[in-house]
Amino acid sequence: MPPHPTAPRVIDVERCVVSVPFRERSRPWTEIMAGQWRVVELIRLITDSPDIVGYGETLPHYSWGAVTDEAIAAVRGHNPADFLGRDDLGPGLQMAIYDAVGKALGVPAHRLFGLPPVRDRCALSWWSTKMPPDVLAAEATDALSAGYRSHKFKARPWFDVYEQVEAVSAVTPPYYTLDLDWNQMLLDVGTAAPVLRELDRYERVGTFETPIRNRDFEGYRRLRDKVSHPIAEHFGEAPFAAGIAAEAFDGYVVTGGVATAIEQGTLATGFGKPFWLQLVGTGLTTAMALQLGAVLPGARWPSVTCTNIYAEELLTEPIILHDGYANVPTAPGLGVTVDESAITKLAMEPPYRIDYPESVLTVTLPGGRSWQFATIAQLWRESLAGNLPAQERGARLTVTIDDGSAEFGRVRAAVA
Repeated sequence: MPPHPTAPRVIDVERCVVSVPFRERSRPWTEIMAGQWRVVELIRLITDSPDIVGYGETLPHYSWGAVTDEAIAAVRGHNPADFLGRDDLGPGLQMAIYDAVGKALGVPAHRLFGLPPVRDRCALSWWSTKMPPDVLAAEATDALSAGYRSHKFKARPWFDVYEQVEAVSAVTPPYYTLDLDWNQMLLDVGTAAPVLRELDRYERVGTFETPIRNRDFEGYRRLRDKVSHPIAEHFGEAPFAAGIAAEAFDGYVVTGGVATAIEQGTLATGFGKPFWLQLVGTGLTTAMALQLGAVLPGARWPSVTCTNIYAEELLTEPIILHDGYANVPTAPGLGVTVDESAITKLAMEPPYRIDYPESVLTVTLPGGRSWQFATIAQLWRESLAGNLPAQERGARLTVTIDDGSAEFGRVRAAVA
């Protein structure tokens, strides 16, 4: 059927890749593991209506998908409404489709999801990668002043997690909540149970995410019997039906495109499992997360978008939080305005990858024990293999950046 004469048609899709700087305090630690998250691909979806331009974004080195040339070719010349719900378009193009269609119809994007709204404001969580206790505490202070009341961080065997929680507790009120994510690095229930039981005592602790192997359903069921705080797992990392049957998890982490997030969120809610949305990016991604949170009843846990790691949101007006919540944008489309001047300023040329200097990572534990690694990937593999103590008090990670000296070259060559 031909489109209605007044329906917009896509006449072009533009890509612009930008390098968005990280906030300075957390920058050295974010660069270690997520340095390429600075690279953001912006999509402009141009229609034959001059006032209807859709915007979206993708993190090429992290997002759940990619915008391909084939996807762009598929939408050209067509009504963007024909592509609603198409996760195969990739994050940036899908966002731009919803933004454009919402603008064409004069409605916010969540009105296009086919579900009734259940909330007009959504909780958001500050995100921190692995970092020393004093840096994490300073980040928590910033988060609190920015209106956040929830904070997810990466717990690792390379830092003293008890010190981290105590440092944050010293500078935040009792209602500030910490969600701890191990990415399986506590390995098994025997190792994890004493750690989680100890952390259970801290007032700031909220949720434990993926402490052990994500398919160890029996281990998770036993952990749930031993601790009082909820345990969460990524929806797609373990078969959902098996996890439900084993009573393994209290809730989930939901991610992916619109269709996937709605499907996962609906299933989780149907079984009484709350979840948080985890969509990583700058202000556009955060706006999309708010639009999804508006219609998913189970999205009761604070969403994680990581926008706080960036020095710029790429929006003309920042997303504001009050007591942990941000209003769902009500303007048409995603409901936010892209800062075109920031895009121009931050544009980068191919190859779309940032080169960082080499480093040596040193893990130290009480008693003079230490290990050195050439990359975080190497340290990650060793931790998941169980070749380091899982979560000892007094653990430290230090990073030595290449200073051009012969000594640095000798040390790194020895551990590479």
